[in-house]
Amino acid sequence: MAGEILQAHFGAAHIAWILLLPIGLSMEQRRALVAGAAGFVGSHLVDRLLATGLEVVGVDNFITGSKTNLAHLQNHTGFTFFETDARALDVVPGRFDFIYHLASPASPIAYQRYPIETLHAGSVVTEALLDRALHDHSRFVMASTSEVYGDPLVHPQVEEYWGNVNSI
Repeated sequence: MAGEILQAHFGAAHIAWILLLPIGLSMEQRRALVAGAAGFVGSHLVDRLLATGLEVVGVDNFITGSKTNLAHLQNHTGFTFFETDARALDVVPGRFDFIYHLASPASPIAYQRYPIETLHAGSVVTEALLDRALHDHSRFVMASTSEVYGDPLVHPQVEEYWGNVNSI
């Protein structure tokens, strides 16, 4: 059901596999970590995960995320938030069944304004989240932006499209 909710909300057919559950635990016994929780997509993902009954922990350093995206969750008992860099997971207690990596500036303007932070999110933060996923035996999902495909020649971009990237 959670996969169907994400698929309906985000419109991507490949999202459905994200929340396949091991047998024996209900959704109420599940915890998810959303890195980049205060971003547009991250905050909507938090809402959907909470709607399925998961306990959700969000982390964000607010480089491009917004506190207003999470304001409605201030008193939600299933949501805990840590204002921190997503690599500083030592402040986040417990284990996670799902880890979602959306912690990166996601627009050309943000890339230009925060080039080091963007590289950091794609490397050091990814490594820290993968380490946590290995430690917790979590399912790991890393989201990206279509900007990685370059200036598209195909609109809208379909899953089979490989992009228009010139590395020179």
